[in-house]
Amino acid sequence: MTSHSASADLSTLTVHGWDDAWADAFAPYAAEGLLPGRVVRVDRGQCDVITADGPLRADTAFVTPEDPLRVVCTGDWVAVEPGGTPRYVRAYLPRRTAFVRSTSSKRSEGQILAANVDHAIVAVSLADEVDLGRIERFLALAWESGAAPVVVLSKADLVPDPVTLAHLVQDVETSAPGVPVLPVSAVGGEGVDVLRAVVGSGTSVLLGQSGAGKSTLANVLAGAEVMEVQATRDVDGKGRHTTTTRNLLLLPGGGVLIDTPGLRGVGLWDAGTGVGQVFSEIEELAERCRFHDCAHESEPGCAVREAIDSGDLPERRLDSYRKLLRENQRIVAKTDARARAEIRKESKRRGAVGREAMASKRRGLR
Repeated sequence: MTSHSASADLSTLTVHGWDDAWADAFAPYAAEGLLPGRVVRVDRGQCDVITADGPLRADTAFVTPEDPLRVVCTGDWVAVEPGGTPRYVRAYLPRRTAFVRSTSSKRSEGQILAANVDHAIVAVSLADEVDLGRIERFLALAWESGAAPVVVLSKADLVPDPVTLAHLVQDVETSAPGVPVLPVSAVGGEGVDVLRAVVGSGTSVLLGQSGAGKSTLANVLAGAEVMEVQATRDVDGKGRHTTTTRNLLLLPGGGVLIDTPGLRGVGLWDAGTGVGQVFSEIEELAERCRFHDCAHESEPGCAVREAIDSGDLPERRLDSYRKLLRENQRIVAKTDARARAEIRKESKRRGAVGREAMASKRRGLR
């Protein structure tokens, strides 16, 4: 680091996740006199960055490529100019993990929601019917990101019967193999200590639909009203968008938390590995099928169909697995097609430049 950075108090960075590995990755930028910092919020081409010298506002114009997956994102560690008006982010460090979904547009593009996340907290409100398919979709993206997912069944106080609550937890656990499922009530405090222990180290991101109670959970974990909270609509029980940007919060008990806006659409983005992780029991069963290309329909010796017939595997799980596989294959195909189209376009452009250069050379020889 430069002498300027060395003299600053690095404890601020440390509590936000800075470690020796990040310091090593930042070394080339330190040699240029740049400051390390973590992005806590991005808004309209600018971002709020926490540095050892304190918070600052910086412009992201130097790192705004055409690829939306390479823009500066909440959770990134960045190299910032030590002074100047305006200040600029010069680069971001290679991400350890990245939570990405496909955009709602018809263009085959991904959108990065959070970077360098250790835990992906999927919040599901018990104020409404639990959508297992949507949970599986969130978990596929979470596993693919490289973060460890956790499902939080929020507003558990709305299910006072312990037997009913236990059944709901069991249903979700069946759809989330290997994932902790925590019923939590921000009102009564049930499960909050367990959740606080999960997010007490590393970086966690809160994900879910509007009305899932994410901002309320963020306030409880932060121990203060750091996020605005709105009531759900009485007409249909749907939530309102309270959080409009992704915000990184420092938690008093340790760890940092990224709160995100409610997600209406949760499209997969090249999440084949994540889908396989969510439906690991189906993929394990498929390995025991007689035919390696078994479609799990009416083939003889199909271990998956046998598990469904015996009641060990719900038919709904297989249907959801097939749906997410098809969706992921479509987005991968679109992405590959887009990449091929861009390569062809660039090849044609270079060819045209080359032909023009050759023509100019010939004209000069005449």
